[in-house]
Amino acid sequence: MTHRSNRLLTVGSLARVEGEGALHIAVRDERVEDLRLEIYEPPRYFEALLRGRAHTEPPDITARICGICPVAYQMSACRAVEDACGATVDGQLAELRRLLYCGEWIESHTLHVYLLHAPDFLHLPDALALARTDAATLRRGLRLKMAGNEIVELLGGRAIHPVNVRLGGFHRLPERAELDHLAALLRQAGADATDTLEWVAGFEFPELTIQHELLALRAADRYAIDSGEPRTTGGAFPVADFENRVREHQVPHSTALHAELDGRRHLTGPLARWNLNSDQLPPDIRALAATAGLGPVCDNPFRSIVVRAVEVLWAVTEAQRIIERYEPPPAPAVPVPPRAGVGHGATEAPRGLLYHRYELDRDGTIRSASIIPPTAQNQAAIEADLRTFVQDRLHLDDRELTRQCEQAIRNYDPCISCAANFLTLTVDRS
Repeated sequence: MTHRSNRLLTVGSLARVEGEGALHIAVRDERVEDLRLEIYEPPRYFEALLRGRAHTEPPDITARICGICPVAYQMSACRAVEDACGATVDGQLAELRRLLYCGEWIESHTLHVYLLHAPDFLHLPDALALARTDAATLRRGLRLKMAGNEIVELLGGRAIHPVNVRLGGFHRLPERAELDHLAALLRQAGADATDTLEWVAGFEFPELTIQHELLALRAADRYAIDSGEPRTTGGAFPVADFENRVREHQVPHSTALHAELDGRRHLTGPLARWNLNSDQLPPDIRALAATAGLGPVCDNPFRSIVVRAVEVLWAVTEAQRIIERYEPPPAPAVPVPPRAGVGHGATEAPRGLLYHRYELDRDGTIRSASIIPPTAQNQAAIEADLRTFVQDRLHLDDRELTRQCEQAIRNYDPCISCAANFLTLTVDRS
């Protein structure tokens, strides 16, 4: 191409991300002058919708925030309300919640790996092209995702927006025969997950290095997913301190809030979990991850697809462990009577740490609610990484630069809502 020092690239609608967003890049005199990840989806006001509702309602209401990771919202909501009410869910009920969460990790990560992100590495336009060129591989991905869906459907009552979760536990407990059916599916899923890890490890990964504070939950004795304390590269802090450390603010170009950790941009999600918690994975999983090219530290966001594949394999083995050791609890739920107070809850959604806070009146009426999702926390980091990424690739023509920028954005699997349209690109040069 003829080199131009001034360029304006506008991606009107990002494809293969969940929600409605755009990308704007302005280049002046060989430098990236402006870069904005623009989220233009209308605000959804869930925190306002929760005010005045009964303390029993957040698990059902917040599950509607996302159709891909509703369990994350339900579990964080439950933990926060139970914290406010002084209730503890442990034993086999806690294990069943963890099993449900494993199902969501399997289906969500697999969706990302096979349908959203792998086509970029294979230089294919979408998953339909993958179906034409390698149908067996795509069938493996769909089979693996279905195993996760079946876990969510059994424990949650349905695969999308589950209805079986309640404060204190579940409305209905699974039967042994139903769990045995899941165990049979998971045996095949284990082989599929192992093959998936080997497959993505063979991709070519563009060079990019993150330079952000990292944030993830860490549990005392297990890989954190359904519980834990927030941990940074500098140390841990209580969940109740979250809003003192992570503060949201509005930016002019986005209807979604941005967030900072102690005044600095930060990253949550697979890379944060890997760098902070990979030592808590089982030795055999760590060995396979090493074979796939992951060391103790991974600072290239393009390799997050490998970390997701590792987490799918871990979630399959963790689900198998829970099912094998399951003993029915005496009741499907423990009581969670209302009381006045403030409760905090955090879990690890597939895309990163998800935080909820609820303030309750003594009758359980919700006075205020705060929900801080991982995508809001990651937006500043995404923009910073893209700025570096684009600066090093200004020699590319507009079409290829746009393609690589979209691939880079999909590293973070941003969950805006649901997107179904393909890329529209407008280029205006000055």
